Amino acid sequence: MEQVLRPLPEIDAASRPFWEAAREHRFVLPRCRRCGHRWFPPYARCTRCLSPDREFVAASGRGRIWGVIEMSRPYIPAFAERLPYNVVLVELEEGPKMFSNVVGAPFERILVDAPVEVMFEDIDGQVTLPKFRLAERP
Repeated sequence: MEQVLRPLPEIDAASRPFWEAAREHRFVLPRCRRCGHRWFPPYARCTRCLSPDREFVAASGRGRIWGVIEMSRPYIPAFAERLPYNVVLVELEEGPKMFSNVVGAPFERILVDAPVEVMFEDIDGQVTLPKFRLAERP
């Protein structure tokens, strides 16, 4: 049987610091040195003022679920064996939103506005994916 490869992020110069930090289980975001804006995904220029002067800074890794769906069809063949699985849009404490998954919780507990915290899934020697787990309510 032919192995279907899991799609992985394309790591480029603009995103490399983010993925290097993730490999070390650190969560960082780009921050504009000109206007202070933080964004995701890590483009080369600030998404607010377009300045190329950015740095990567530690982020809390905490946020709230902004949206959630349960995937029950194999739209991506490599994920067919994982069905059903969730896809969440997390609004980070720092403001940006990012797509990911919540791990370790049944779908019925993965609710909009539920607090989450980052954890990391090591895929191989090059890629570690930020995922989320449900957090205690403050």
